[in-house]
Amino acid sequence: MGRDWDAVAEAINTRLAQLEMTQAELASKSRVSTATLRQIQHGVAKRRSPHTLAAISEALGWPPRHLEQLSEGESGSPDADRIARLESTVAELEQRVRRLEDASASG
Repeated sequence: MGRDWDAVAEAINTRLAQLEMTQAELASKSRVSTATLRQIQHGVAKRRSPHTLAAISEALGWPPRHLEQLSEGESGSPDADRIARLESTVAELEQRVRRLEDASASG
């Protein structure tokens, strides 16, 4: 199955508009050339390294694998990933607090 570069292009262009960020700002923040960004933003089908996609993802405030997963047809929302990580962290913290409370009550 081929990569879905149109989905990647749409995601990047939408996110740039949301963040009111220019292509030049994205290039600077991600350290990806404007020529490469221009190709990606136009859905040019070309092999891209996971490092390049990760750099762009992070510069746009997404998890590192977001654009790579999107190119592979995985439609997981970056917000869903963040929420899952936050829920996991909160659950761990709740367990720690319970253990501290139990230790305090028995001590």
